[in-house]
Amino acid sequence: MARSRRAARILVVDDDPGLLRLLTIRLRSQKYEVEPAPNAADALAAVTRFRPDLVVTDLRMAQMDGIALLKELQRRWPSLNVIMLTAHGTIPDAVRATQSGAFAFLTKPVEKEQLLEEVRRALRTSGFSDAEGDDWRAEFATRSPLLEDRLDKVHRVAGTDAAVFITGETGTGKEMLARAIHRASPRREAELVTLECGPLEAATGEAAASSEAALNRVLDEARGGTVLLRELDAMPLALQTRLAKRLEGSDVRVIATLDRRVDGPGVSTGPGVAPAAQDDTLGDTARLSPELLDRLGPVTVEMPPLSHRREDIPLLVQQCLDDVAAETGQAKRTCSPEAMELLAAARWPGNVRQLRMVVRQAATTGAGAVITPEQIEEAQGQTSQLPSFDEARDEFTRRYLVQLLQITEGNVSQAARLAKRNRTDFYKLLSRHGIEPEEFKR
Repeated sequence: MARSRRAARILVVDDDPGLLRLLTIRLRSQKYEVEPAPNAADALAAVTRFRPDLVVTDLRMAQMDGIALLKELQRRWPSLNVIMLTAHGTIPDAVRATQSGAFAFLTKPVEKEQLLEEVRRALRTSGFSDAEGDDWRAEFATRSPLLEDRLDKVHRVAGTDAAVFITGETGTGKEMLARAIHRASPRREAELVTLECGPLEAATGEAAASSEAALNRVLDEARGGTVLLRELDAMPLALQTRLAKRLEGSDVRVIATLDRRVDGPGVSTGPGVAPAAQDDTLGDTARLSPELLDRLGPVTVEMPPLSHRREDIPLLVQQCLDDVAAETGQAKRTCSPEAMELLAAARWPGNVRQLRMVVRQAATTGAGAVITPEQIEEAQGQTSQLPSFDEARDEFTRRYLVQLLQITEGNVSQAARLAKRNRTDFYKLLSRHGIEPEEFKR
């Protein structure tokens, strides 16, 4: 669902209380959300919590000056624009600030309109937009420094046409990140066209011809925009090679999701994007065409699992409850502290998608204004009824298969991998229990 528009967030740093108050008033009068900080140390502490779109800071400050603050901001949040202010408007100061990467350099006393014009210019350059539904990262509810780091880095890449490979466990939000990259890109007015790579075949005959036709059709539809290749590592190598040739000279930006990390020749981590650690489980299963890698030179980004960002669970729960209330028109339910503790401590092999599924089920089927631990346990399938052994085994198997397909949105390859079964055996299980994967695709 579309999120409501928000004002740009500006962090203002100055050790002069009077000027700090004046700058805050001027910017708030323009409907910006402003966080004042009296020194650089407080400013650095505020960035993670406040997540500013822009920093306006004094150059001359005690302990840590504006240049030192700028360098630390660039190290941690390299895409964050910084406007520098000083009462000592000398040429060396200006050169030093701009060479260090300051977006703009203004001398005090700063004219109001000059300040506001530089602020507007800096926000445009950073890709910020206050248009409704156009906040590129609005779907992400997070206070995790790890995820913030990923979002910061992809935002810098989003402004280019670089191909992006997004890896990570199922349910971590790989496709949500792909949509966010497209929204933050210059191609956001054009289409984001999705292709499911798992079912494609590349041998010979009618199936192969149909797969190549589907690939060509998607690339034609995405011209001028972005193509999202879901589960690219499941696409046959021969078809990947043909894709590389088809992309030559095409006006299409490529974003791909992969189930496993990918490192090696032809894979770039891009500016400021750390390479993923080598995964010993890759082996021969990381099937990517060298021709395609050479053609794309992709930037790789790994989405962290929910187990590495548990501090986000309360935010994700509240976000889900907000969504359910908006969709149903009913009063928003809340989680009891005990229910929230249960959610925070649970293992989430399906990550954020599984968490949202459990919370949504508890919120829509349970009674009362407050969600209880028992309702959470029931939503997780942990009931206390005691059927016969055979009934329990069959019911568990069916619910387990359904849960896997819900988590993977009908992707049989991903579901089989989560179950640690081969695809043939997994299809037999689905057939035995009368489950159709197509019913779970969105």
